[in-house]
Amino acid sequence: MQIRVGYELIYDCPQPTPMILTLNIHCTRVSDVVVPDHLITSPSIPIRAYRDGFGNWCSRIVAPQGQLRLSTDAVVNDSGETDVIAPFAQQHLVQELPEETLVFLLGSRYCDTDRLSQTAWDLFGNSPLGWGRVQAICDFVHQHITFGYEHARPTRTAWEAFNEGVGVCRDYAHLAIAFCRCMNIPARYCTGYLGDIGVPPPYGPMDFSAWFDVYLGGQWYTFDARNNVPRIGRVLMARGRDAADAALTTTFGPNTLTSFKVWTDEVV
Repeated sequence: MQIRVGYELIYDCPQPTPMILTLNIHCTRVSDVVVPDHLITSPSIPIRAYRDGFGNWCSRIVAPQGQLRLSTDAVVNDSGETDVIAPFAQQHLVQELPEETLVFLLGSRYCDTDRLSQTAWDLFGNSPLGWGRVQAICDFVHQHITFGYEHARPTRTAWEAFNEGVGVCRDYAHLAIAFCRCMNIPARYCTGYLGDIGVPPPYGPMDFSAWFDVYLGGQWYTFDARNNVPRIGRVLMARGRDAADAALTTTFGPNTLTSFKVWTDEVV
């Protein structure tokens, strides 16, 4: 199957404002790209690009004073299959983990494992190791947090999400990631496109989505505490320790996001 993905973001800046944009499809999906997701700016401005330490493709711009429109419209090949389920994937002992996974065991800006460690062991210490433990964490987080865009707050940590019991998809991901790390399971934050393919209506407003990967049985597997069911058509854009590493836009000055549109549709 093919999926059309894209966005239109319009910013109003009272002065020239530097920005870092992580708005491209991740390099792990580059062979699936049919129509490239070139970043288009209006007005046209210089763009410098680089690859960060997590493999994300980042663009540097200086938004001019006034209105700036960022957009893309791409087509991606997709298997049309749901997220992989591997119930027998085993948990690794920490001393057996590959070095590149160890950073995803540590606390980070939004995944405050030091505050949640005892809670995690109290809740999940008797759950089965490996896949079953991660699924138990997802089940808990899915039920514990009430979703609502009115609850969105960019500074909310996993500890605060646990205590407040409300949030958006990034809060579900942060809390589940923190719990996994507390239980010695490497977990990394992911963000990208996820539409409603294969999901019965009614549909909510389209947005970018957050989920997470865990390292079990020698590879990374996708989990989604917000939806908590296997989904079709995830298109990864960025990943890292938490949302601070995978922010789709980071601005260094005053600005107002005046318009926000995202689309993820099956091509028929």
